[in-house]
Amino acid sequence: MKYGLVVFMSHKDKDRMNTGDEELLYEILSTLVLGFLIGLTGALAPGPTLVATINASLAGNWTAGLKVTLGHIVIETALFFLIILGLAAVASPYTSAIAVIGGIALIIFGVMTVSGCRSASLSTTKAQVTADPYMAGLLTSAANPYFWIWWLSVGSALLISSLEGGLILAVIFMIGHWGADASWYVFVSTGVAKGRTILSDTIYHRIMAACGVFLVLFGIYYLAGAFLPLSR
Repeated sequence: MKYGLVVFMSHKDKDRMNTGDEELLYEILSTLVLGFLIGLTGALAPGPTLVATINASLAGNWTAGLKVTLGHIVIETALFFLIILGLAAVASPYTSAIAVIGGIALIIFGVMTVSGCRSASLSTTKAQVTADPYMAGLLTSAANPYFWIWWLSVGSALLISSLEGGLILAVIFMIGHWGADASWYVFVSTGVAKGRTILSDTIYHRIMAACGVFLVLFGIYYLAGAFLPLSR
């Protein structure tokens, strides 16, 4: 199994394997957790993809959340390859500027999350059944301005930062990101399909507020790393 992984690693990844498995394992786990937490803050935010998940679950099928996520993943996979094959090479001389932009964007999105959490709701009273959850996940992502702004600022900055540690870390970051999407949307679709209250609005607001604070704090840390490289 280990040999199979090495085949798909870049030269930078193989160098890291040579420096010690423990160090590589730590970086993989920390990148996975970071990808999951950052992804969760985006998945929790009210938006068309969340609405599509609720709508598609009304027919009683808990797998609707997974199907919507897979549609969402299709467009993010395309962005992933676009960034690692093109944007990363072009942006490599400007990593400090990208870090500053990413840190500021994280803080802005965090403040927006905290300020908007009070009006967020998981109510399904106005929902309508969605015919194709796969297509719903793809189209609602592509048509959401927030999605593109996030990827052009926070997403690309974090992915390029992960890529500095090797291709495997960039892939791990995306796996964590998609794991957050799948976990949240399946949780939502299961609750809706079974006719249960997913979360009270109060708890939902608190979770979103906590995610917003995390984004702000991580944004500050990210900015500090850009100006004080030795602290990272």
